[in-house]
Amino acid sequence: MSGRLVLVATPIGNLEDLSDRAKRELASADVWLVEDTRVSARLQQALEVKKPMKILNDHTGPHKLREYVDLITGGASVALISDAGTPVVSDPGAEFVALCSTKGLEIDAVPGPSAVSLALSLSGFFAQRYAFLGFLGRKLSQAIDTLEPFATSSLTLVLFESHHRLEGTLTACHQALGERNYVICRELTKMHQQIWRAGLPVVPDSTEVPRKGEITIVIEGHRRNRQS
Repeated sequence: MSGRLVLVATPIGNLEDLSDRAKRELASADVWLVEDTRVSARLQQALEVKKPMKILNDHTGPHKLREYVDLITGGASVALISDAGTPVVSDPGAEFVALCSTKGLEIDAVPGPSAVSLALSLSGFFAQRYAFLGFLGRKLSQAIDTLEPFATSSLTLVLFESHHRLEGTLTACHQALGERNYVICRELTKMHQQIWRAGLPVVPDSTEVPRKGEITIVIEGHRRNRQS
């Protein structure tokens, strides 16, 4: 009898955000597929469970993916998690989920923490229609190329960024999108959570927004009646 794959959303900072259902699925799984065993080992310690862990990240090749499929077809219950938040969303795993689907394996998911939905809620911007862009390209030109199609779009934009690239990303946003209201959500759900609001082209200095921690940026959609 085949096993099953369960995608489990894990906390993005606050362990109290882990649902009872997520705890139950993680405790009952035979194997965890994780991005980084060091990160997931801390979660196992918090849950007081000890499970075998196998790596599934951007460097996992087709041979390993087929090996993981064989685990499930052999009857194993496999939990797929990312380092934080909802797996597959701006994280590795989509190719594996698709492969399991083509094999007709049972796939389920436990919803939970997501920096995308939380940042949208905190932004106060219109969130019925939005575009999630993940991490932009490292070069200014790449970032601008990604953003320019949204120059006249009313879609709210959500993107992730590392703290040391904040200035460059906001510069690209202004060049591609013009004047826009935006919100920086830093260290969501953690002890030093910060929500900082401004309008492009303003860039906060390090005293206003410390250059540390995880950052999600939400940019308001284009408004035709925006005052200059």
